[in-house]
Amino acid sequence: MMKDFANRILDSLFSRFLSERTKSRIEVIILLIAIASFFIHLILITFVDAGFVHVDDHAKLFTNPIAAIYTPFSFILIYEVYLLIYYLPKSITVYIGKQYEIMTLVLIRRLFKDFSELKLTSDWFSVKGDLVFTYDLVTTLILFFLISVFYSLNPQKDEKSSLKPELSEGMTLFIRSKNWIATLLVPVFVITAAYSLFEWVHLSFFQTKSAAETAPPIDGIFFDQFFTILILADVLLLLISFLRTDRFSTVIRNSGFIISTILIKVSFGTEGLLNNILVVVAVFFGVTILAIQKRYERLGLSS
Repeated sequence: MMKDFANRILDSLFSRFLSERTKSRIEVIILLIAIASFFIHLILITFVDAGFVHVDDHAKLFTNPIAAIYTPFSFILIYEVYLLIYYLPKSITVYIGKQYEIMTLVLIRRLFKDFSELKLTSDWFSVKGDLVFTYDLVTTLILFFLISVFYSLNPQKDEKSSLKPELSEGMTLFIRSKNWIATLLVPVFVITAAYSLFEWVHLSFFQTKSAAETAPPIDGIFFDQFFTILILADVLLLLISFLRTDRFSTVIRNSGFIISTILIKVSFGTEGLLNNILVVVAVFFGVTILAIQKRYERLGLSS
């Protein structure tokens, strides 16, 4: 009785949080907020430049109008995180691909911030800010290419055909479990995002200079904590996947995806070239794992 009641509640929340209709509504809302935030940020930069408003700009977000692009991109990233959760019940590989897309967008967002700090001197490679910009530019191109390879290895034409009319009990439980995990991730996502933003704003603008210096790096706000949660969700998905299959290639693929997510999470605690290397290695590892698994399937080695 209680089990059926819990199932109905979770199914109702799933359809409310992760339906196509909800996704369309959130897309429109995020777009409007992103546009509005862009103009608000521009106005604040103008006021700061004119001396009407004084801000301890430790994150250097109010020094150049180009930095205003950082804010709408942050809201676009929020929508991408929602899409990550949205696709989790539908396809594990698309879910992982969305993680890689998020990291690429984080880098692009950082590029706009880097633009506002460029020195444009003849000693390009001796200026730290210019070097960081170069690293981010090259890394973005590499990630974009790797993501295209990742999706080419996993064409989405099979997504609907995988929904067979007769499913085994293990497969049914596996699908339901993915729906539940995705449903629970939505409120976790909202709470984590709100708390991370509040903590960063409080430390950056309402504390002393020494306290503000302890604020987490702006690029890692929310994502550092959220990717920790994703790692736990990925491990749970790996364990639950044994209800569907215990094939060696599939287990290794899913385990490799977890390692890839861990590397992404670790990258948020680093800066400079090491950060870029970790991100590229994480995505390259995931792409390679998927490529090897697909080769296993083509050669009929899965068992």
